[in-house]
Amino acid sequence: MIEAAMKPYKNFEQMIRPQDMMAEVKRIIQLMLPDFDFSWIMTVYQDIIKLFEGDFIGYRKCNTKYHDLRHTEDCTLEFARLAHGALLNGRKISVKGLNLGIISALMHDTGYIQKVGDPRGTGAKYTRTHVERSIEFTKRYFTIKSYPVGDFTFCKNCLNCTGLSVKIDNINFISEENRLLGKILGVADLVGQMSDWNYLEKLPALFEEYQEGKVPGYKTEFDLIRETPDFWRFSQERFKTELGNVDRYLKDHFRVRWGIDRDLDREAIEFNMSRLNYILKNFPSDYRKFLCRHNLPDQFFLPHHRDKDTLVTHENQIS
Repeated sequence: MIEAAMKPYKNFEQMIRPQDMMAEVKRIIQLMLPDFDFSWIMTVYQDIIKLFEGDFIGYRKCNTKYHDLRHTEDCTLEFARLAHGALLNGRKISVKGLNLGIISALMHDTGYIQKVGDPRGTGAKYTRTHVERSIEFTKRYFTIKSYPVGDFTFCKNCLNCTGLSVKIDNINFISEENRLLGKILGVADLVGQMSDWNYLEKLPALFEEYQEGKVPGYKTEFDLIRETPDFWRFSQERFKTELGNVDRYLKDHFRVRWGIDRDLDREAIEFNMSRLNYILKNFPSDYRKFLCRHNLPDQFFLPHHRDKDTLVTHENQIS
C-alpha cells in the first residue's frame, strides 16, 4: 500500500529534487536572463565538486554525512528558485549579482571541509564556526583566482546571512541587491534541506554532527528529532523577522517554471513535518524505523490523516 500511496509524488519529487541539479539551475537562470554566460559559475561549481571530493589542493575530502555536496546543491537550486521568483515580482537582479549569489550558495558550507593538516575527527567539529570558515575559504579562493575584493565582500555578506543568530541589520551590505540576495541565501539554506524528500532520515546524521560540534540543546538523538517541528516554526519566524519574507517568491517561481500556482517547497516541508508529527505521536520509542519514507505505516495514508497534508490533498495536481 505504501508504494501505491507514494506514486503520486514521483513527478513531485523530480520537480523538487531533479537528478541534475545544475542543469535545473541553468534552466531557471535562462528564464531570468536568456543570454546569461554560465562560464563563471560553472568554473566555481567544478572547483566545489573537487573540494568536496578531496581533489582541491590543501583540503581533505568532505566527511560530514549531512552537510555534504548534495546539501550544497540543494541550497544552490533553492537560491535560483527564489531569485527567479524575486525577479518575477519586480526585484532588480543584475548579471553580476546573480553570478555572485550563486557562487555564495556554492561556497556556503565550505567551512565544513578540513585542511590536509587537520586529521582529527570530521568537519562537523566546526559546526559552530562553519560560517566564518566558509568566508575564510571564499576569501582564499577569490585571492587565488584574482577576483575583485568587492566581489568577495558581496559574497561575505551573503554568507553571513546563513548564520541562524545573525541580525541582518548588522551586516554592512554594499547595495540593496546584496541585501536581497543575502536574505535569499539565508532562506535557501533552510528550505533546501527541510524540503528534501529524505530530510527526516538524514536527521540522525545531523545529530552526529551536532554532537561532534558540541552544539548545545540536544542530549540525545531523540531530542533533535522531537524538536525539529519547533525548528521549522523558528525558521518561519526568522523568514519574517530577519529575512524579509523572501520565501514568498517561491510560489511565483513554481507557477512560471512548472505551471503550478503553489509553493511546492513549503508543501514538501509541511509534508515532512506531518510525517514526523505522526511518528512522534504513534512511535516515539521506535521512531528511527519510520524516518525513512518507505517505512511509514499504511495508516498514515488513510483519508482521516489527510486533513493537514497538503501534498496528499492535492496529489492529482502533481501527477
